[in-house]
Amino acid sequence: MVDFSLSEEHKGLIETARRFTKERITPIAAACDHESRFPMEVFKEAWEIGLVNPTVPAEYGGSGMGELENAIITEELAYGCTGIQTSLLANGLALTPIKLGGSEEQKKKYLGLLTSEPVMASYATSEPDAGSDVAGIKTRFAQHGDDYVLNGQKCWITNASYARFYVIFATSNPDLRHKGIAAFIVDRDTPGLRVGKKEDKLGQRASDTAQIFLEDVVVPKANLLAPEGKGFKLAMETFNQTRPDIGAGATGLMRRCLDECVAYAKERKTFGTPIANHQLVQWMIAEMAIRVEATRLLYQKAAWNLDHGVRDPIVSSFAKAYGADSAMQTAVDAVQVFGGNGYVKEYPVEKLMRDAKVLQIYEGTSQIQRIVIAKQLFGG
Repeated sequence: MVDFSLSEEHKGLIETARRFTKERITPIAAACDHESRFPMEVFKEAWEIGLVNPTVPAEYGGSGMGELENAIITEELAYGCTGIQTSLLANGLALTPIKLGGSEEQKKKYLGLLTSEPVMASYATSEPDAGSDVAGIKTRFAQHGDDYVLNGQKCWITNASYARFYVIFATSNPDLRHKGIAAFIVDRDTPGLRVGKKEDKLGQRASDTAQIFLEDVVVPKANLLAPEGKGFKLAMETFNQTRPDIGAGATGLMRRCLDECVAYAKERKTFGTPIANHQLVQWMIAEMAIRVEATRLLYQKAAWNLDHGVRDPIVSSFAKAYGADSAMQTAVDAVQVFGGNGYVKEYPVEKLMRDAKVLQIYEGTSQIQRIVIAKQLFGG
């Protein structure tokens, strides 16, 4: 039978993450946004209580949680601030390709590093001319004896300024498109690797986003994660694993919008009555609640599929596309409910609107998700 209930363990995890968000994220979210600052002390505290790297298997020092548990954590942290949440959990994007395609030695070394101390790692596919079009990357690799030499540039890389190592995708020849792509694990202190400027962003300003430059970066054979021709598939499988988290983050942001709007609508009066009594305001808030519930069901189904070996990438794309678009609309509606107050930084909804926009862009735009969905529907 179908069972939509959460276990006692899930409920306990929600309570832990919700309490952490209330005590450590929500109070500082506005200041971190204003200062474009990631609170590293919060990352360390989240790591200490097991909210970071939850999907690392037990044999490498992790808690061995599934994708559903990871998504549940994501929703709760996103309620406080999706910028802080993105950087707190971005290790998941870097460790997933190692879990999926890494050798035993690579897993022991790099997954073990993440669980032995509070360090960050980054995932690097995007380039100035290749975002959603991963097959169009131009960062090159060439084999020199038992080593590989990387040259190129990556951009929009979450936590690049802090990462201890990077999972970097490169090609032997851009003309080969997906057939030429390989993946490498590159340590931060490797000569020739340089982190560029931190981006000054519209939203999710508390999350670090920066460029990476690679100039004759020598990577040993032991750090080859996926050989030529296999890197593109690894990148796509990684996104399939992590896209439900975008839906989960969107759900958390929408829940925050909903709660803020309900509270405000009860207090704010126009025409002699609280705006909660106006039908059009009620309609907007009811739509928010519908989107929260629908997106949660989508991301939880996608995560459940992953945990039970059901390979159905279309569901991950459903969760990502619907969740991101719903979050953007919900945040816009939240500003509308607040009226003029929604347009000033004294109130939280203008930040929620700025934060929501990037959900429609990173890890494959909403338009790319629809292409993925359509291809599957047409058997492509």
